[in-house]
Amino acid sequence: MALWLYWIILGLLAGALAKFLMPGRDPAGCIFTIVLGVVGAFIGGWVGTRLGWGTVTVGTLDLRSIAIATFGAIILLALGRLVRRGGEPR
Repeated sequence: MALWLYWIILGLLAGALAKFLMPGRDPAGCIFTIVLGVVGAFIGGWVGTRLGWGTVTVGTLDLRSIAIATFGAIILLALGRLVRRGGEPR
């Protein structure tokens, strides 16, 4: 599978899972979800490597890679909500 196609599929899966696990008012477009998942995969890979959980494996869609990418997407989604809200808790 081409590398860019792998990242798009991983991004779509991770972004959709993150939005499912953290429901709320967010831009709901498909492109946003893919970008959220791809950037989340990079963040999750960085955090996962630092914590010793492993990295996002390029080339295979295994559960560990999807979980790490989803974790990163959840972090990104939570930070985006804080910034958009001005950092004030509800």
